[in-house]
Amino acid sequence: MSSVAVLTQESFAEHRSGLVPQQIKVATLNSEEESDPPTYKDAFPPLPEKAACLDSAQEPAGAWSTKIRPIKASVITQVFHVPLEERKYKDMNQFGEGEQAKICLEIMQRTGAHLELSLAKDQGLSIMVSGKLDAVMKARKDIVARLQTQASATVAIPKEHHRFVIGKNGEKLQDLELKTATKIQIPRPDDPSNQIKITGTKEGIEKARHEVLLISAEQDKRAVERLEVEKAFHPFIAGPYNRLVGEIMQETGTRINIPPPSVSRTEIVFTGEKEQLAQAVARIKKIYEEKKKKTTTIAVEVKKSQHKYVIGPKGNSLQEILERTGVSVEIPPSDSASETVILRGEPEKLGQALTEVYAKANSFTVSSVSAPSWLHRFIIGKKGQNLAKITQQMPKVHIEFTEGEDRITLEGPTEDVSVAQEQIESMVKDLVNRMDYVEISIDHRFHRHLIGKSGANINRIKDQYKVSVRIPPDSEKSNLIRIEGDPQGVQQAKRELLELASRMENERTKDLIIEQRFHRTIIGQKGERIREIRDKFPEVIINFPDPAQKSDIVQLRGPKNEVEKCTKYMQKMVADLVENSYSISVPIFKQFHKNIIGKGGANIKKIREESNTKIDLPAENSNSETIIITGKRANCEAARSRILSIQKDLANIAEVEVSIPAKLHNSLIGTKGRLIRAIMEECGGVHIHFPVEGSGSDTVVIRGPSSDVEKARKQLLHLAEEKQTKSFTVDIRAKPEYHKFLIGKGGGKIRKVRDSTGARIIFPAAEDKDQDLITIIGKEDAVREAQRELEALIQNLDNVVEDSMLVDPKHHRHFVIRRGQVLREIAEEYGGVMVSFPRSGTQSDKVTLKGAKECVEAAKKRIQEIIEDLEAQVTVECAIPQRFHRSVMGPKGSRIQQITRDHNVQIKFPDREENPVPSTEPAVQENGEEAGEGREAEPGSPRRCDIIVISGRKERCEAAKEALEALVPVTIEVEVPFDLHRYIIGQKGSGIRKMMDEFEVNIHVPAPERQSDVIAITGLAANLDRAKAGLLERVKELQAEQEDRALRSFKLSVTVDPKYHPKIIGRKGAVITQIRLEHDVNIQFPDKDDGSQPQDQITITGYEKNTEAARNAILKIVGELEQMVSEDVPLDHRVHARIIGARGKAIRKIMDEFKVDIRFPQTGAPDPNCVTVTGLPENVEEAIDHILNLEEEYLADVVDSEALQGYLKPPVHEESKAPSKGFVVRDAPWTASSSEKAPDMSSSEEFPSFGAQVAPKTLPWGPKR
Repeated sequence: MSSVAVLTQESFAEHRSGLVPQQIKVATLNSEEESDPPTYKDAFPPLPEKAACLDSAQEPAGAWSTKIRPIKASVITQVFHVPLEERKYKDMNQFGEGEQAKICLEIMQRTGAHLELSLAKDQGLSIMVSGKLDAVMKARKDIVARLQTQASATVAIPKEHHRFVIGKNGEKLQDLELKTATKIQIPRPDDPSNQIKITGTKEGIEKARHEVLLISAEQDKRAVERLEVEKAFHPFIAGPYNRLVGEIMQETGTRINIPPPSVSRTEIVFTGEKEQLAQAVARIKKIYEEKKKKTTTIAVEVKKSQHKYVIGPKGNSLQEILERTGVSVEIPPSDSASETVILRGEPEKLGQALTEVYAKANSFTVSSVSAPSWLHRFIIGKKGQNLAKITQQMPKVHIEFTEGEDRITLEGPTEDVSVAQEQIESMVKDLVNRMDYVEISIDHRFHRHLIGKSGANINRIKDQYKVSVRIPPDSEKSNLIRIEGDPQGVQQAKRELLELASRMENERTKDLIIEQRFHRTIIGQKGERIREIRDKFPEVIINFPDPAQKSDIVQLRGPKNEVEKCTKYMQKMVADLVENSYSISVPIFKQFHKNIIGKGGANIKKIREESNTKIDLPAENSNSETIIITGKRANCEAARSRILSIQKDLANIAEVEVSIPAKLHNSLIGTKGRLIRAIMEECGGVHIHFPVEGSGSDTVVIRGPSSDVEKARKQLLHLAEEKQTKSFTVDIRAKPEYHKFLIGKGGGKIRKVRDSTGARIIFPAAEDKDQDLITIIGKEDAVREAQRELEALIQNLDNVVEDSMLVDPKHHRHFVIRRGQVLREIAEEYGGVMVSFPRSGTQSDKVTLKGAKECVEAAKKRIQEIIEDLEAQVTVECAIPQRFHRSVMGPKGSRIQQITRDHNVQIKFPDREENPVPSTEPAVQENGEEAGEGREAEPGSPRRCDIIVISGRKERCEAAKEALEALVPVTIEVEVPFDLHRYIIGQKGSGIRKMMDEFEVNIHVPAPERQSDVIAITGLAANLDRAKAGLLERVKELQAEQEDRALRSFKLSVTVDPKYHPKIIGRKGAVITQIRLEHDVNIQFPDKDDGSQPQDQITITGYEKNTEAARNAILKIVGELEQMVSEDVPLDHRVHARIIGARGKAIRKIMDEFKVDIRFPQTGAPDPNCVTVTGLPENVEEAIDHILNLEEEYLADVVDSEALQGYLKPPVHEESKAPSKGFVVRDAPWTASSSEKAPDMSSSEEFPSFGAQVAPKTLPWGPKR
């Protein structure tokens, strides 16, 4: 039962005035007298004190009087001893060192416990472990396992007892192991053994063995017995609410399991110790025998629907009858059709039980209320609110709504059901009167459009008309839509839905073909662009296909006219996209890509912006030379021209146009460009550009170095001639590893076949899928001849032979170092021949070769050449000053790598000498390139750090030496006027860096303090002339700029009265900025704060003619200003704000209309009504008339407003309020007289500390701990 406090008007008033007599007694206050304030003890009652005697039984009740349970210490300490004979580590030089100390440290770190070891006189080990209980137990187990010698023993117990040793989830076994510091191994269930193995110290083993045998002994005492008892007598044995069986279990300590009523088992199971179990069995047998003799049964008919009331919730009613009468009531199962209820008990009590059964059966009733099924959810209410009101008042009433039925079923106590029925009937009547529903049929295809995106349409209709619209799910394919709610709202919603449906029936669907690659662009990032289109055509539904479908069809749906407009709009958008997605590829030599990009991407950015195109360059580590330009066709062509012109300016690139009929272009290009790529590679990597397919142009452009372009032109024309006469093609196959051997060194072999037959042979490129395919093109007889020769070569390569040769072991290392790089190169070059050198350590000189016969012979020849080179190898020294070494190497060592490849030599540079060995004699140290090299040990010989060592054949070494010396930079001097040096260097050195990158030289500008005109240029002789010409060209540009600066610095002064300066400057500098831009001059006004400057001088700087034109413009403005007049007008200050308008909008309009300037007085001005109007006399007059008219109009409004405010504003009456005294108490400690002793702050009795023991006079903080 829960009590509810009801707050009435009287109790609320009483609560507000504080007149609750049980709490505080306060006399009534009136205007004449006041009650005394409460005492300190009333306002702040003290905590209850405990009686002086601790043993007294009576203690005052209260929160402070309850006993506080003592808190156990969280840290414990255990000490245990390890005898000398059981110590694992006995032989130690010094205690506290070695393995034992390490183990202790590990245990402390792992468990968090603290260990202290000490050595007893008998050399036994005492260990003290401190920490939390679980940490101490774990540490103890680890110590025993690792510091004490381990023994093992076995104990045999019955197999069925093993599970009791393990315990639930192995917890008991773990506890046992921790407690005894042992390891206990129990055989697996499938192992027939009953032996349990215990490992640990002797003491631990004994403890563990004892515990295991104890568990087994306990289980031996236990027994299980089953007793057959008729099912009908189980309730008597269990007793009401299972109390009787509970008592027996408690008294005998035996577990008794009685099967539940739902289970048709009759045996009762007893588990426990044998003696106690026998007692329990005897008692139950006695009850059973007694009931069997005394009880009788009667059968009564009770309606099936009332059985549940007899049973009650969770069988409580049956238990209640059994408790009151001692009679068991047997109810047939729910799945049985029987209505017979059997009562079993003593004859004299059966009558009472029968009465109770009928009372229970008739205590509940079932009733129904007629209500249309569509109203059910309104009766239930939102989240069951309406129904909750009824169920809260009558919780025993069960209300059931069945879907599709026009009735509501109520079930519960008769009185409650009748009340609930009345309430529901009144609710139904009310809903029927004010609610209506209608069903409309709309094709289910339109349902999702009626609902709208995320339910937007249908939610709007529901909210607008306060109705509920029920649309069937798509899976039902039903056309029926139901609208429920207010009759008027239902009709309006019906009308709107039918209108929408009819509009959709008149709609059309159009499929728009748009390439899928444009779909993402049309949708835009996060759907921004498609959202704009949908906002523009809100009635059109646009559906894009799923990207996985690879479909080009975009579906538009909506009113016919809107769909047509949307189609045109999207087609225009696609046309723009197509136009802007034109793409061309421009092949540019890789070394010029960095120049096209420019410093920090400046060049490429400029081209992109000016041509409005997208330009993609290949990655730096990519082999591709192609730059892709995307955008409008004209823009792409312009960007391509600019990029090609950059390449042309940078290198000696020739461009030749060849006329070849357009019909031959495809056959010349070949499958996937194989044929044209072969020509480009053969001719030194020239670029051949064919016109766009379908353009009708015959012009083919070849671009590259002059000699290579001419070679490519001849080959292309020859091939075109062949194609025109009669072209024949044959494909043959050969393993990719044979290709290099077929081509031969430097293409010698294949050129020989080509020259002898006149056919063109094309090998596959690295990116081609089919790497076996070799294509032969030409006249038929030439192709057949070339085919025969190649097939013969391939056949020879397929005949694998094995051969050997002798190689001096001293040369073996050269072939196998660097993971056998030389051998790999031989295998690649000579058709995959396998070369096997003897293992290192063996003195054999036999080398085995396996492969095609020709390949093996060629490989042998190559190995012999390498050996000859190694034997003929010499070392040549090339002296080049160390400061030039970096320049000789080139960027990333590229120049030196090229020389190494070209001359087949090894080049080794000396280590850099950072700090040369100082001379014993003092020497003059000089800085800069002009400084001497210092004193040498031998003046004639070069320094070690200058010597570059070249290894290889003598003639090759000499050639390489010449190539290296040719790379030594040369220095020339150029005369450049000193005042131009800083412009040549540029901002942060950008100008000079650009020139150095462009001409591949080093430019040294002298330090400013030297005032020298000589600039030194250092670099390769080939680059110096270009660099000098470029520098002189830059000097000419700078001199021209200097002259231009001198002309631009002409100054002219104009005298203008300072009062006109603001007008010349204009609002936010608009007037003066226009003059500056128009005449390209700089105009300087005098500084108002500088008294030394004449305040009427305006300085104009620029070209002479421009300064004069600017002066005339200023004087013209001054002339107009001198004609102007200023007049003061008295204007009531109350209308100023209205004349000015919001943010000065109204006054600006007046000033623009009458071409005048109007100034209003500042806040705090002597005359707040004075307004100044400035302008031409006639304009000023007109403006003043206009302002005065406005004043007259606005003033009338102001007067009316003030009069109205006088009536509306209520008179202010000041109420005198007495000052609040605040909270007052009497007899407070701070008002105590001097006679009363103040508390002693240092006394532990008056101010006790937590947990401290004090004299047993009083204990304010609870009992002692």
